[in-house]
Amino acid sequence: MAYFLILPSPLQSCLTGFIQEYRMPGNTASFSRAEWGLIVAIVLVAISLRPGIVSMGPALPAIINTFQLSHAMASMMTAIPDVLMGALALPTPWLVRRFGVNRVLMLALSILSVAMIVRAYASNSTVLMTATVGVGAGIAVAGAMFAGIAKASFANHAAFIMGVYATALSLGSTLSAGFTGWILQSAGWRLATGVWAIFGLIAIVAWWLVIRKSVTTRQLSAAPSMTAIFHSRLPLRTPVAWLIALFFACINFLFYSILTWTASMYQERGMSAAEAGAVLGSFTFCFMLASPIVGMYSRHIDRRGWLAGCALLSTIGLVGIATPGESPWLWVPLAAFGLGGAFTLAMTLPLDHTHSPDGANRWNAFVLTVGYLIAATGPFIMGWMRDISGHFTGAYQLLVVVSLLMLVLAIKLKPPVH
Repeated sequence: MAYFLILPSPLQSCLTGFIQEYRMPGNTASFSRAEWGLIVAIVLVAISLRPGIVSMGPALPAIINTFQLSHAMASMMTAIPDVLMGALALPTPWLVRRFGVNRVLMLALSILSVAMIVRAYASNSTVLMTATVGVGAGIAVAGAMFAGIAKASFANHAAFIMGVYATALSLGSTLSAGFTGWILQSAGWRLATGVWAIFGLIAIVAWWLVIRKSVTTRQLSAAPSMTAIFHSRLPLRTPVAWLIALFFACINFLFYSILTWTASMYQERGMSAAEAGAVLGSFTFCFMLASPIVGMYSRHIDRRGWLAGCALLSTIGLVGIATPGESPWLWVPLAAFGLGGAFTLAMTLPLDHTHSPDGANRWNAFVLTVGYLIAATGPFIMGWMRDISGHFTGAYQLLVVVSLLMLVLAIKLKPPVH
C-alpha cells in the first residue's frame, strides 16, 4: 500500500474505512505482489486523467488573451472532453474486445500525453481546439475501461478498486488545480498546462511495467460486440433511469462549470492566478474528501436523505459563490463537498436498481452517456452568459438553479422494490 503515502492524512483515514467497508466478508487475504503493482499502476493512470481538463481553469484568462477567444469559445477546452466522455462510453468496450485492454489503454494514454503537449504550444486556435479533441478522446477511452479492468482483475474487490480509482482521479484534479496557477505566474500558461503531460508518461511506463504480470485481460474477451452494444436494451423507457441520468447530469453540469470558470471569475474579482488556482484546488480536494466519507455512511437502500443533503450543501455553497465579496474559502469547499458526496451516491444508483452485472452495465452506460452529454453544455452556457453580461454573477446564479433542480430530483429518487 505504498501509494497510500502520497495521500493527505484525512484521506488516508477515510480510505482505511472504505477498505474495511468494501472488502469481501471472510476474505482478508492481502493482494499479491503483482496485484499491488497493478493497483499502483491504476492509481497512476487515474491521476493522469484529469489534469488535462482541470489545468484549463486557472489558465483560461491567459489563453483567451493569447488567442483573442470569446468566453463561449474558450469553454470548449473543457466542454469537448466532456462531450467525448459521453460519446465514447458505448464504443470503448468494442475497442477493448477488438484490440485488447492493454493496447487500447496505452494508445489512449499516448494520445492524451501528446495532445496535451501540442495544445500547450499551439500556434493558433485551430491547433488548440484540435489538440483538445485528442485530450478528450484519450481521457474518455481510458476512463471508460476501468470498470471492466476492476471486474476482470479484482472480481472480489471491484468496489474497493473503483473507490481507489475515483479517489486518484480527484487527487490528480487537486494537484493540477492547486499548482497550475502558481506555475502560470512563474513560467506562463504554456508550461503550466503542458507540464501535466508528465503524469501520462509516468502512467504509460507504470502500465508497461506491470503488463506482463497483471491479469488485466482476464474475462475481458466477453465484452460485447459493437452490434450488441447498440442493440442491448438500454433503460430508455424506465422513468427512474431518466431521473438518475438527469441527477448525474446536474452534478457534472455543476462540476465542470465550476472547474472551468471559478478560477477565471476570482481572477476578474482581483485575485492572483496562484490564489485563484488554490481556491479551485480547495474545490477538487473537498470533492475528493467527500467521496469516501459519504460512501462509508450511506449504506441504506433509500438514499434520498443523503442525496438531498448533498444537493442542499451544494446549493448553499453556490449561493455564496454567486455573491460577490463573500469568502471563497468557505463557499467553494462547501459546494464541493456536496457535489462530491452526490457524485459518489449517483454512481451507486444504477447498481441499486438492477439485478445483474449486465443490467448494471447497461444502466451505467445509459447514465454516463446522457449525463456527460448534457453536462458538456454547462461550461459553454456559462461562457456565453459571461460574454453577454460582462461578468459571471448571472452564470453562477444559473448554477444555483441547477443545484435546486438536483435537490428536487433527489427527493423523487425512490428506492427500488426488490
